Amino acid sequence: MPSFADFDRRNYRTVDVPTGYDGWAATYEQTVMDDMDLALLDRVRLNWSGVRRAADLGCGTGRTGAWLRTRGVTHIDGVDLSAGMLARARTRGAHTTLTQGDVRESGLTSGAYDLVISSLIDEHLPDLTPFYAEARRVAAPGAAFVLVSYHPQFMMVTGMPTHYTAESGEPLAISTHLHLLSAHVTAGVAAGWQLTQATEALVDDAWLAIKPKWADLRGHPFTMALVWTLPR
Repeated sequence: MPSFADFDRRNYRTVDVPTGYDGWAATYEQTVMDDMDLALLDRVRLNWSGVRRAADLGCGTGRTGAWLRTRGVTHIDGVDLSAGMLARARTRGAHTTLTQGDVRESGLTSGAYDLVISSLIDEHLPDLTPFYAEARRVAAPGAAFVLVSYHPQFMMVTGMPTHYTAESGEPLAISTHLHLLSAHVTAGVAAGWQLTQATEALVDDAWLAIKPKWADLRGHPFTMALVWTLPR
């Protein structure tokens, strides 16, 4: 399998996930655009208002939790490795509970959730297998697992890691891994999930209005959403 290091064009100094997101927390909301993830969730065909309990793995500042609230989801338990991001999520108030922990060992109750959701986090995991297995562990029969990811094609074409600008002004990469679609399918199927939907966001006019320097990337996919389900 290819490594992101084979494509990295920035060669920024790299920090680990909790260090990076603690450092990014204060400016995260200003740098991550809705077109990257929430716009994809708008395209997912799911009975959001019928969700009783949702597990938000890698909940960050609470953006996904707030989006779920607007869709009628009332119980959302969030888990994130970064104390700084969790502090922002607490201020937002979208989650029922917030816990500091690893998405591969969340500590959430087994079989308790009819929705598991994660957004823009899997590129930080060296292996997808434990992540998909943990999502399966906490999911109830008939549950859905919605995963929004950076598209591997985008990562390979741009050579751009997940990164932010530190207070010092230094650009820092957060440990980034490349996962082909086949890696997602292999890990998901091994955990017992069934892939039921897949959708991609492309660099289009709306995105270029925000990022005009990406004109050469017009038509390329930059994020994707996979929807998995469990049999009842």
